[in-house]
Amino acid sequence: MNSNHKTLVLGLGNVIMGDEGIGVHVIRALVQQSLPPDVECLDGGTGGFILLEPLQSANRIFLVDATADENPIGTVTRTTPKFSRDYPPTLTAHDIGVKDLLDAFYMQGGSRDVVLYAITIDPHQKISMELSEPGKKAADEAVERIMAELSSD
Repeated sequence: MNSNHKTLVLGLGNVIMGDEGIGVHVIRALVQQSLPPDVECLDGGTGGFILLEPLQSANRIFLVDATADENPIGTVTRTTPKFSRDYPPTLTAHDIGVKDLLDAFYMQGGSRDVVLYAITIDPHQKISMELSEPGKKAADEAVERIMAELSSD
């Protein structure tokens, strides 16, 4: 393993849009945990070029984001996507920059170990700073699963 091994856990989403901001809520819960020293948690918000440096400096990336897929609301799915076409549908365009950036890394021969925790939400919610009850349960599950995965290294 690389001596500069670094894991970035990046939560995406807009916290004023209820469960659409679930990735950020997961990050906020993770930073309260006892994380391994090589793990950095980052609130990626709605994305953008500010994420370029943290993504480039990580050997392994965990993305946490809301999705509007066919699964029941509150489903937490773990996948290892390789290219942007492998990602489930999301609710907004906030993650297009992240997916495109990861595509560029792979096309340049770079190797990023990417894990996506996609959380199925109801896309028809009222604006809220709080998670719904299914969102809270799913966020707790995602935190537990991510912590277990980080601790098993």
